[in-house]
Amino acid sequence: MYKQGLQPDEVTVGIVIQTYKAAGQVGKAEQFFKTWSSGNFGGEKHHSLYPYNALIDTYGKTGQFKEASETFDRMLSEGIVPNTVTFNTMIHICGNHGRMEEVASLMTKMEDLHCSPDTRTYNILISLHAKDNNIDEAASYFRKMKAAGLEPDMVSYRTLLYAFSLRHMVTEAEAMLIEMDKRGLEVDEHTQSAMTRMYVDVGMLEQSWSWFERFHIKGEMSSECYSANIDAFGERGHLLEAEKGFLYCQELMKLTVMEFNVMIKAYGVGKEYNKACELFNDMENYGISPDRCTYNTLIQILSTADLPHRATAYVREMQEAGLVDDCAPYSAVISSFAKLGELPMAEDLFKEMVFNGVQPDIVVFGILVNAFAEVGSLREAMDYVKAMNCAGFAGNSVIYNSLMKLYTKVGYLQEAEETYKLLQISDDGANVYSSNCMIDLYSERTMVGHAEEIFESLKQRGEANEFSFAMMLCMYKKIGQLDQASRIANEMNELGLLTDVLSFSNVIGLYALDGKLKEAVATFRQMIDSSVLPDDSTFRSLGVVLIKCGVSKEAVCKLELARREDTQCGLNAWMRALSSVVGRMML
Repeated sequence: MYKQGLQPDEVTVGIVIQTYKAAGQVGKAEQFFKTWSSGNFGGEKHHSLYPYNALIDTYGKTGQFKEASETFDRMLSEGIVPNTVTFNTMIHICGNHGRMEEVASLMTKMEDLHCSPDTRTYNILISLHAKDNNIDEAASYFRKMKAAGLEPDMVSYRTLLYAFSLRHMVTEAEAMLIEMDKRGLEVDEHTQSAMTRMYVDVGMLEQSWSWFERFHIKGEMSSECYSANIDAFGERGHLLEAEKGFLYCQELMKLTVMEFNVMIKAYGVGKEYNKACELFNDMENYGISPDRCTYNTLIQILSTADLPHRATAYVREMQEAGLVDDCAPYSAVISSFAKLGELPMAEDLFKEMVFNGVQPDIVVFGILVNAFAEVGSLREAMDYVKAMNCAGFAGNSVIYNSLMKLYTKVGYLQEAEETYKLLQISDDGANVYSSNCMIDLYSERTMVGHAEEIFESLKQRGEANEFSFAMMLCMYKKIGQLDQASRIANEMNELGLLTDVLSFSNVIGLYALDGKLKEAVATFRQMIDSSVLPDDSTFRSLGVVLIKCGVSKEAVCKLELARREDTQCGLNAWMRALSSVVGRMML
């Protein structure tokens, strides 16, 4: 055209820009527009709306918010008045980039230019405000659309109905449905399943089933819609409804792997593990092969249910089917074995995984390191740390915390200090668990200053917990600093950190040692009132209290014998004896 002296008009320019957009060549579209608008094709500069709309739309479709905004501003500066299409595009772009203030500004500008919103404008606004979790504003635009004399279309109703469903706004959703029914508008499958889920989630099971049957009876539900509805029932443990939905789908010969997947998942939620396995094994009878999701779902269910031996069989079957593409299924079962303390089985499955060419990730290594740390097996844990490093994985906070647990169990202070430093400089930082491990190690060695430094740091961050305080109390008690120990005990009480039998026993033991007998008895009463059952350590300390108050050792032994024969009667006897001596002390 250029060689023949022909100038492209705005329609031609728009088509070229749209073509470049479809081909993903935004740069060429931009360059073409600049050449045309500057008059370089011959003739004067062009100031036409259509090509601007096309370019703004191109920027919007490719996520180039800045460029779209600049083009819009340039258009205004050149005196080109935007139309409804322009505003719709800009509102959509701004909203998708979270610029809701700019959306409001565009609406004001639209009003100033006497450019009337159309149905698409309102639909965009409803959708954007719903996504922004401003459902009231979304609903207000639906009302404004009607007030402006525009009739909401299918998109208007479906968008708002879906938003109401997600937020469990039953009254509003049902009012919207009445309107749709009056106008003969159909609910799409995506919204239909969302409505089922809404009813289920708010406990309206009867309504949810009626709603599901309304669409089932029509006979037009797709397999995807059946699976979504079955899942809605199954996720909340309504197995009867999920099974009936599955049977409906089966009767219509619409069963696919999706229905099996959600039904197996439902059995997992309902702890019907045998049924989950039976359904999986029945898939062949329907000519349906399990997919990756089927295997992963069943393996996860069995592993979580502490049934790793059964899960292992399905992992091997999945491997033979060529559906294992990462170590996740192995990881789930290894974790289950580790949780049950069956470490040889966990190791064997790990070796089998590697033999099958499945690369372990840092999660699997973390599971094994933690499992051996839990039982204090230093050599095995460190072997997996080395294997992890050889596989190219650097340690993370999970690994480091497992090592802190291990080093604390075996008493390796230097290694714990080195690991603690790594935690301190990590993204997550040293948490209360690792800090407590260090306090524990320092306390055992009466390294008071080091323990105090970490303890004070925890307190400043508001992270010191009951265990932190209890260890400091025991350390001060151990080195004879009873005043400091009593200060810690008072802090624990003030902060509400006396909840565990060990903490109560430590405080009672401290008061008994320090001669604060009334405080010891008061703490014991607090313990009973808190429904915390005392243990042998508690009664040993209380025995010291009674003996210091003049009760004979023989009498204390009788109290202890009575407790062992009948826990409740014995506890009452201890309470009477303690109340008696405290009463004498008050005189």
